[in-house]
Amino acid sequence: VQLVESGGGLVQAGGSLRLSCIVSGRIFSINAMSWYRQAPGKQRELVAGITSGGSTNYADSVKGRFTISRDNAKNTVYLQMSSLNAEDTAVYYCNVDVWRVGVSRHSDYWGQGTQVTVSS
Repeated sequence: VQLVESGGGLVQAGGSLRLSCIVSGRIFSINAMSWYRQAPGKQRELVAGITSGGSTNYADSVKGRFTISRDNAKNTVYLQMSSLNAEDTAVYYCNVDVWRVGVSRHSDYWGQGTQVTVSS
């Protein structure tokens, strides 16, 4: 299973970015899809998650500013980020929980991360 993230970059405070994560491989189905982030010197934290049924949850710090969505036909999860501020600067990681073809248990996978830098 491979996860390829894109959409990170440098943005001014107040700006927006949209992250994408495409999942590929011998996948039977994808359960939850999530975005995490890790700022320098800090622990990795959950930013947002979305279930296979479309239910979402967000960290308090991003509620009202970030929106997670998924396209099941494309095995892709998105994170639309708006009203960005310096505290959002971090490496953002995609995480998915999948059932692989021919495997009797689900597994957890991570992307390589994409840098988001917000300049104030």
